[in-house]
Amino acid sequence: MKYLDDWISERKVDEVECLVPDMNGIPRGKILPATKFMKGVRDDGLRLPSSVFLQTVTGDYPDIDEDDIGSFQDPDVYLRPDPNTIRVVPWYNDPTAQVIHDCFDVNDKPVEHASRYVLKRVLELYDDKGWKPIVAPELEFYLVQVNTDPDLPLLPPIGKSGRAETGSQAYGIDAVNDFDHIFEDVYDYCERSEIDVDTLVHESGSAQMEINFNHGNPLELADQAFLFKRTVRQAAMKHGIYATFMSKPLANQPGSSMHIHQSVVEKRTGKTLFADSKGRDSALFRAHVAGLQKYLPLLIPMLAPNVNSYRRLRPQFDAPINVQWGVDNRSCGLRVPVSSGPGRRIENRLAGADANPYLAMAASLVAGYLGMTERLKPTNQITGSAYRMAHTLPKTAQEALQRFMACKPIRPLLGEKFIKALWIVKMAELEAYQNVISSWEREHLLLNV
Repeated sequence: MKYLDDWISERKVDEVECLVPDMNGIPRGKILPATKFMKGVRDDGLRLPSSVFLQTVTGDYPDIDEDDIGSFQDPDVYLRPDPNTIRVVPWYNDPTAQVIHDCFDVNDKPVEHASRYVLKRVLELYDDKGWKPIVAPELEFYLVQVNTDPDLPLLPPIGKSGRAETGSQAYGIDAVNDFDHIFEDVYDYCERSEIDVDTLVHESGSAQMEINFNHGNPLELADQAFLFKRTVRQAAMKHGIYATFMSKPLANQPGSSMHIHQSVVEKRTGKTLFADSKGRDSALFRAHVAGLQKYLPLLIPMLAPNVNSYRRLRPQFDAPINVQWGVDNRSCGLRVPVSSGPGRRIENRLAGADANPYLAMAASLVAGYLGMTERLKPTNQITGSAYRMAHTLPKTAQEALQRFMACKPIRPLLGEKFIKALWIVKMAELEAYQNVISSWEREHLLLNV
């Protein structure tokens, strides 16, 4: 309480944005004067309707029965700020703060289907074992021209050169510099809002970029990824350009991913559990990988949450189609970067950039946890292309949701309320998508069938 009060006073903050990540990782919440915010914190008076966690990506609310999660009464949940997450909002002229909140019901119990709590729940599993997971996400995104007509395809933007990219410029320095007016703002915004980003590279798509985060605590990194998406969009819009984290925004271009590097150390000593004293893969490392292999295909709705996500998971453009694993092999869903023993880690390449970072990290870590506690054995590592192996990941959102609901071991770990809430939201989104007739259908079916 005192920390928040002092922080706001020192920076002469006028307004506070109270942020809550919903099921899709979209910032929801409210904005209020700083004095009213502090009064709300003291009086436990910051509230939102509980239905905010059942809101779909289109902003709609699914039809639910009284027996389902929630109720027709739509009671309030109580917002409590995490002081560690308060930051300036760097794109406003007036001093404004943003702070991420956790939510509790009237009985002072955490809202179980809030995505931030789902990740916290998984981290408690590790903590109870004396383990500490470490993650480092990599987020890809596209810069595109402003698009106000959803029936028109997205186009690469015009850079400082006065021209749009027409082909792949992977790792091109000048291609990045063409948009350095945007990235100067991105880095400035990130520094001012304490988002610990590292490397910027141009990816394979036209005006597709990747930002790497420094490794650290999963909750802190999920918070940063959540805020980073908003930050990049604002920086791009300042210059008349859109930034999109859609998984597959452009036809015939690579999709955008959120690769998650993860490792586990002993909480007491900080020593890695993934390699022995000679730097060889440990049994726990192999079990962790085996858990990813067994459970990630069942947790895909947390990694590929939208109908568009499955356009990316196809055998091209370095996107995975299975959970084969191999050393420094980008055709695999699970890649082991070349590293020394203390740096041993596994890179989960399944998650799309459109994933809620809290849920993507929760899924990746809970799968590895199950592998470690169940002492699972991984398949043999492969060399060569993983695309010659079977496509074992779900190919549609419907298939992914069916597998998700059939996975019993995750239910007590992620929570029954969360499982049901995700199902309700994603089925409502799928139903909304099925009601739309695409331009492809009109073009090829209208007069031909």
